[in-house]
Amino acid sequence: MQSRTIRIIGLDPGLRRTGWGVVDSDGVRLIYVASGVITPATGDDLAYRLRELFEGICGVVASFKPREAAVEETFVNDNPRSTLKLGQARGTVLLAPAMSGLTIAEYTPNLIKKSVVGSGHADKTQIQAMVKFLLPRATFNSADEADALAIAITHANHRASAAVLAAHEKKVARL
Repeated sequence: MQSRTIRIIGLDPGLRRTGWGVVDSDGVRLIYVASGVITPATGDDLAYRLRELFEGICGVVASFKPREAAVEETFVNDNPRSTLKLGQARGTVLLAPAMSGLTIAEYTPNLIKKSVVGSGHADKTQIQAMVKFLLPRATFNSADEADALAIAITHANHRASAAVLAAHEKKVARL
Protein backbone atom coordinates (compact mmCIF):
# COMPACT_ATOMS: atom_id res chain seq x y z
CA MET A 1 0.00 0.00 0.00
CA GLN A 2 1.40 3.38 -1.01
CA SER A 3 1.78 6.11 1.60
CA ARG A 4 -0.34 9.24 1.19
CA THR A 5 2.25 11.30 3.04
CA ILE A 6 3.74 14.17 1.09
CA ARG A 7 6.87 16.05 2.14
CA ILE A 8 6.65 19.81 1.61
CA ILE A 9 9.30 22.50 1.91
CA GLY A 10 8.16 26.03 2.64
CA LEU A 11 10.48 28.87 1.63
CA ASP A 12 10.40 32.46 2.89
CA PRO A 13 12.67 34.34 0.45
CA GLY A 14 15.05 37.05 1.54
CA LEU A 15 18.49 38.19 0.49
CA ARG A 16 19.73 38.53 4.07
CA ARG A 17 17.84 35.56 5.52
CA THR A 18 15.81 32.90 3.73
CA GLY A 19 13.78 30.71 6.04
CA TRP A 20 13.00 27.12 5.17
CA GLY A 21 10.72 24.61 6.84
CA VAL A 22 9.95 21.00 6.00
CA VAL A 23 6.74 19.22 7.02
CA ASP A 24 5.10 15.90 6.20
CA SER A 25 1.38 15.94 5.49
CA ASP A 26 -0.94 12.98 5.07
CA GLY A 27 -3.93 15.17 4.31
CA VAL A 28 -5.06 15.25 7.95
CA ARG A 29 -1.96 15.50 10.12
CA LEU A 30 1.09 17.71 9.85
CA ILE A 31 4.44 16.53 11.17
CA TYR A 32 7.41 18.82 11.69
CA VAL A 33 10.56 17.51 10.01
CA ALA A 34 13.12 20.35 10.14
CA SER A 35 13.62 24.07 9.67
CA GLY A 36 16.41 26.59 9.41
CA VAL A 37 17.69 29.79 7.88
CA ILE A 38 20.12 30.36 5.03
CA THR A 39 22.14 33.50 5.69
CA PRO A 40 24.39 34.59 2.82
CA ALA A 41 27.43 36.67 3.78
CA THR A 42 26.36 40.32 3.67
CA GLY A 43 29.80 41.56 2.60
CA ASP A 44 29.83 39.55 -0.64
CA ASP A 45 28.76 40.86 -4.03
CA LEU A 46 25.12 40.21 -4.95
CA ALA A 47 25.94 37.41 -7.40
CA TYR A 48 27.83 35.46 -4.75
CA ARG A 49 25.09 35.97 -2.18
CA LEU A 50 22.56 34.61 -4.68
CA ARG A 51 24.83 31.64 -5.39
CA GLU A 52 25.11 30.93 -1.65
CA LEU A 53 21.33 31.12 -1.36
CA PHE A 54 20.85 28.76 -4.32
CA GLU A 55 23.40 26.25 -3.03
CA GLY A 56 21.91 26.37 0.46
CA ILE A 57 18.39 25.60 -0.77
CA CYS A 58 19.68 22.88 -3.10
CA GLY A 59 21.44 21.33 -0.10
CA VAL A 60 18.28 21.39 2.01
CA VAL A 61 16.26 19.86 -0.85
CA ALA A 62 18.90 17.14 -1.32
CA SER A 63 18.98 16.38 2.42
CA PHE A 64 15.24 16.23 3.12
CA LYS A 65 13.91 15.21 -0.32
CA PRO A 66 10.60 17.10 -0.39
CA ARG A 67 8.23 16.42 -3.31
CA GLU A 68 6.62 19.84 -3.34
CA ALA A 69 7.72 23.38 -2.54
CA ALA A 70 5.76 26.44 -1.50
CA VAL A 71 7.16 29.97 -1.76
CA GLU A 72 5.83 33.25 -0.45
CA GLU A 73 5.02 35.79 -3.16
CA THR A 74 6.90 39.06 -3.02
CA PHE A 75 5.28 42.19 -1.73
CA VAL A 76 6.21 45.50 -3.34
CA ASN A 77 8.45 47.60 -1.12
CA ASP A 78 8.58 51.42 -1.11
CA ASN A 79 12.25 51.26 -2.08
CA PRO A 80 12.60 50.10 -5.71
CA ARG A 81 16.20 48.88 -5.17
CA SER A 82 15.13 46.73 -2.21
CA THR A 83 12.20 45.33 -4.20
CA LEU A 84 14.50 44.47 -7.11
CA LYS A 85 17.00 42.71 -4.83
CA LEU A 86 14.20 40.79 -3.10
CA GLY A 87 12.91 39.78 -6.54
CA GLN A 88 16.34 38.44 -7.45
CA ALA A 89 16.50 36.46 -4.22
CA ARG A 90 12.98 35.16 -4.83
CA GLY A 91 13.93 34.07 -8.36
CA THR A 92 16.85 32.15 -6.89
CA VAL A 93 14.57 30.59 -4.27
CA LEU A 94 12.15 29.48 -7.02
CA LEU A 95 14.94 28.13 -9.25
CA ALA A 96 16.51 25.83 -6.66
CA PRO A 97 13.49 23.51 -6.16
CA ALA A 98 12.63 23.78 -9.88
CA MET A 99 16.09 22.41 -10.73
CA SER A 100 15.23 19.38 -8.59
CA GLY A 101 11.92 18.86 -10.39
CA LEU A 102 9.68 19.74 -7.45
CA THR A 103 6.13 20.96 -7.92
CA ILE A 104 6.12 24.61 -6.80
CA ALA A 105 3.22 26.69 -5.53
CA GLU A 106 3.21 30.36 -4.57
CA TYR A 107 1.09 32.03 -1.90
CA THR A 108 0.47 35.65 -0.94
CA PRO A 109 1.44 36.84 2.54
CA ASN A 110 -2.23 37.54 3.37
CA LEU A 111 -3.34 34.03 2.37
CA ILE A 112 -0.55 32.50 4.47
CA LYS A 113 -1.55 34.53 7.52
CA LYS A 114 -5.24 33.80 7.01
CA SER A 115 -4.58 30.07 6.53
CA VAL A 116 -2.43 29.72 9.64
CA VAL A 117 -3.81 32.34 12.05
CA GLY A 118 -7.26 33.07 10.65
CA SER A 119 -6.53 36.74 9.95
CA GLY A 120 -4.78 38.17 6.89
CA HIS A 121 -3.24 40.88 9.07
CA ALA A 122 -1.65 38.71 11.76
CA ASP A 123 1.71 39.77 13.18
CA LYS A 124 4.90 37.71 13.54
CA THR A 125 4.21 36.66 17.14
CA GLN A 126 0.74 35.36 16.21
CA ILE A 127 2.22 33.36 13.32
CA GLN A 128 4.91 31.88 15.56
CA ALA A 129 2.36 30.92 18.23
CA MET A 130 0.06 29.19 15.72
CA VAL A 131 2.95 27.37 14.01
CA LYS A 132 4.01 26.10 17.44
CA PHE A 133 0.41 25.02 18.13
CA LEU A 134 0.00 23.26 14.75
CA LEU A 135 3.49 21.70 14.89
CA PRO A 136 4.13 21.04 18.61
CA ARG A 137 7.48 19.36 17.94
CA ALA A 138 8.75 22.31 15.89
CA THR A 139 11.89 24.00 17.14
CA PHE A 140 12.59 27.27 15.40
CA ASN A 141 14.80 30.14 16.45
CA SER A 142 13.61 32.91 14.16
CA ALA A 143 10.57 34.47 12.55
CA ASP A 144 12.01 33.45 9.16
CA GLU A 145 11.80 29.75 10.11
CA ALA A 146 8.28 30.16 11.52
CA ASP A 147 7.19 31.97 8.35
CA ALA A 148 8.64 29.18 6.18
CA LEU A 149 6.78 26.58 8.23
CA ALA A 150 3.59 28.66 7.89
CA ILE A 151 4.09 28.63 4.10
CA ALA A 152 4.46 24.84 4.14
CA ILE A 153 1.33 24.53 6.32
CA THR A 154 -0.58 26.77 3.89
CA HIS A 155 0.46 24.56 0.99
CA ALA A 156 -0.56 21.41 2.85
CA ASN A 157 -4.01 22.94 3.33
CA HIS A 158 -4.38 24.31 -0.22
CA ARG A 159 -2.45 21.85 -2.40
CA ALA A 160 -5.48 19.87 -3.54
CA SER A 161 -7.30 22.98 -4.76
CA ALA A 162 -4.08 24.28 -6.36
CA ALA A 163 -3.69 20.99 -8.26
CA VAL A 164 -7.29 21.11 -9.50
CA LEU A 165 -6.83 24.72 -10.63
CA ALA A 166 -3.56 23.91 -12.44
CA ALA A 167 -5.18 20.95 -14.24
CA HIS A 168 -8.10 23.18 -15.28
CA GLU A 169 -5.72 25.86 -16.60
CA LYS A 170 -3.83 23.25 -18.67
CA LYS A 171 -7.11 21.95 -20.08
CA VAL A 172 -8.26 25.46 -21.01
CA ALA A 173 -4.87 26.21 -22.61
CA ARG A 174 -5.24 23.15 -24.87
CA LEU A 175 -8.66 24.30 -26.15
